[in-house]
Amino acid sequence: MINIKQINFFNLSILIVCSLTFCFFPEFAMASVESSLNAIQQKFIGTILPVLAVIGLLIAGFSFLMGSANARSHLMLAILGAVIGFGAPSIVGFISGLVH
Repeated sequence: MINIKQINFFNLSILIVCSLTFCFFPEFAMASVESSLNAIQQKFIGTILPVLAVIGLLIAGFSFLMGSANARSHLMLAILGAVIGFGAPSIVGFISGLVH
């Protein structure tokens, strides 16, 4: 009779071996870690941050139009978020230039 703990240990050990293999030998995974991270970074900076900035500005503007007591602080935080969201490519480029 097979014990459940033995099956879980076997699955966990296979997962760890495969993960370590793909981390140390990315050609087995058909991807490089650097290109994957660059793709994630570009998707996050180029698409997600600007969309979130616009959504934040819309919500803050709606709050301002509805007369919320905290509307002015919401609007200031939304503008700060939009500056960071739309300026993220420049910020990342500046930091990358400093590191390299």
